[in-house]
Order: sequence, then structure tokens, then C-alpha cells
Amino acid sequence: MHKAPPEPEYCNDSDDASLFREAIGANRGKVRELPPASPPPALPKPKPSAKMARLDEDAAREEFRHVVIAALESGDVLSYRREEVSPMLLKRLARGEYAAQEELDLHGLPARTAETLLREFLRDCRTHGLGCVRIVHGKGRNSEERLPVLKNLVDRVLRHRADVIAFHSPPAAQGGAGAVLVLLERR
Repeated sequence: MHKAPPEPEYCNDSDDASLFREAIGANRGKVRELPPASPPPALPKPKPSAKMARLDEDAAREEFRHVVIAALESGDVLSYRREEVSPMLLKRLARGEYAAQEELDLHGLPARTAETLLREFLRDCRTHGLGCVRIVHGKGRNSEERLPVLKNLVDRVLRHRADVIAFHSPPAAQGGAGAVLVLLERR
């Protein structure tokens, strides 16, 4: 028959502390207390910055992006080609000889929304290897500014994209001055 181990005796905190000191040799002078540590150095203070001025500049820059700089009128034709692109290709595009593989209709949308959709649309077209697309921007006759805001926005965005090799307003039957045919660089 086995005997159960003896029940541990209750120790108070002072007994535990003395047992610990004895175990590490504190009572025999083998352990020395360290001097109190100095507090860690304070973190350097951040350099002052003109946060409101920076926010104002950012807001002005964002607003400037949407300002119509070279104002196209509602009846103006959009036209652009890279230097390495043949003028004949632009003429064929203007005559509507290229079939649009996809279309994006932006007219009636706020400028910021239209710009976001346009960039996403062009990125998707590029990803899927499309060569020619049509973007409907409208003629801008109902805009508050009496300028075709979306037409100017589309013109600006397309001119700054590396994957756009040419664009031109199509014949009236394909959208005329309210749309643009865009030729994209193939992957």
C-alpha cells in the first residue's frame, strides 16, 4: 500500500522570502544588490510641422487636378496620337474604322467618380488585352460650368496614360463629340 505524500505546510510570505534568499546565497554575501537604474532617455520631441498648411496644400492640389485647364467646348473633337503612331491610323480611328470591344458610359456622373471609373476601366481593358474601346463622356451641355467637364477630364486622363497610343472622337453615328474611341497598347 502506498502512502500519500505529505500535505505541504502553509508558508507565509516572510518564510518564502527567507527561503529564496537562502537558496540564492543572499544570506552568505554571495549576491549583491544592483544600484538603481537610471530612467531611459526621453524620446526626442518631434519637429514642429505646419500640419494645417500641408492639408491646405493637399486640398488645393487635389482641387487643381479637377480644374479645366485647356477648356474644350462641347462640339470640339478629341484627338491625340503618340509621335510614333502613323497619322493614317488616327484618320482611320476618326472615320470609325476600328470596332470598340468595350464601352464605358460616364455622362451624368460627378467628375471624381468618373475619373475613378475611367482609370479602373482602362486598367481592366489593358489586363484583358483589349485594343479599342469607346468612352462616352457626353457633350457637357447640362453642366453647371457650361463646359464639358467630363470631356475635358477624359482628354486629360487619356493624354497622360502610357498605355493609350491614340484617341479620336468617332463619327456622329458612333457618338460624335460626346464620345471618344481609344486605341490601347497591346500587352
